[in-house]
Amino acid sequence: MKKKKINKICVFTGSRSEYGLLRPLLCEIKKNKEFSLQLLVSCMHLSPEFGLTYKDIEKDNFKINEKIEILLSSDTNEGILKSMGLGLIGFADALKRLKPTMAIVLGDRFESLIFAICCYINKIILIHLNGGEITEGSLDDGFRHCITKLSHIHFVSTEEYKRNVIQLGENPENVYVVGDISIDNIKNMNFLNFNEIEKKIGIKFKRHNFLITFHPPTIEEMDVEKQIKNLLEALDEFEDTLLIFTKSNADPKGRIINKYIENYVKKNKSKAVLFTSMGQLFYLSTIRYVDAVIGNSSSGIVEVPYFKVPTVNIGSRQNGRIKTESIIDCDYDKNSIIKAINLALSEDFREKIKNINFYPYGDGNTSKKILDIIRNLDFDKIKKSFFKI
Repeated sequence: MKKKKINKICVFTGSRSEYGLLRPLLCEIKKNKEFSLQLLVSCMHLSPEFGLTYKDIEKDNFKINEKIEILLSSDTNEGILKSMGLGLIGFADALKRLKPTMAIVLGDRFESLIFAICCYINKIILIHLNGGEITEGSLDDGFRHCITKLSHIHFVSTEEYKRNVIQLGENPENVYVVGDISIDNIKNMNFLNFNEIEKKIGIKFKRHNFLITFHPPTIEEMDVEKQIKNLLEALDEFEDTLLIFTKSNADPKGRIINKYIENYVKKNKSKAVLFTSMGQLFYLSTIRYVDAVIGNSSSGIVEVPYFKVPTVNIGSRQNGRIKTESIIDCDYDKNSIIKAINLALSEDFREKIKNINFYPYGDGNTSKKILDIIRNLDFDKIKKSFFKI
């Protein structure tokens, strides 16, 4: 009897949040004997500035097959472009060594786009997660759609996002609605308890407690310094409040935001703390005990509503995403942020979101659905062509 071929799946990750999302899928692939898991790790994972989070991957007992450093210590568009150039060189060499049957990439980061380009040119079947989503205030919006056009198979989180992918010219037969993989983590996680979280934070919880992540709205020419100043001044208006910050990512001007937060925390050690990387377990566990999540991170749109915790979503970065009623949109100015936070803290609003049943991002079984579909694909018949509506 002819021995069945074991397909090599190369999974790419360049950031802490991305790995956290991919982790349940990596576990499914690792335990399946039909596949050999390869991990290509790059960008923020390998940067001391962003916490050397590749170590978290190794702690989870995943073998990292390739570590490709590309990230420059720069906060400019030119720096990002140069990092992309390094990625083209490094990822091309890595894929030549790995020779995967297929590759998986999630989302919308610039490093993910470079990986997708390398796969496309090397004629590697590319599987894309979280395509079709819209984030009008971020460069990631364009990166995501480009990755869609380079990919062969698409796993999207909602029917609306499926329609968007098809609108881009992708064959409906290759687009699968599976929910958002982040819910797998929530469903299957053994959360830290209150005492464990408080110990990790190092400051006791107060009357109000906020978890804050703010990224630059990269598509707009706006004053990021003014934006982060407005946010910090708005937070100062709330007395007896614990402020738990996580760092911005490696987007243009992200380091400016981080510097302001670092200085703020130094001056307010009794009420503020900053984490380079909380990790999925710590981050998701903390959400359960805070009064609101504040900023403009995608987690505030996708994951936080699942816990029925209010999200104060600042500015335009997440414009276009499907949102639940637990999300309060506001502008960048101080008064708008204060008004939104006060609404999030109000009893009426908190009571209202307790009864929200609409949750658009799936049932927490996404990883298994994805792998079941991949197992039944006929890779010889997968061709890239433009689908006309």
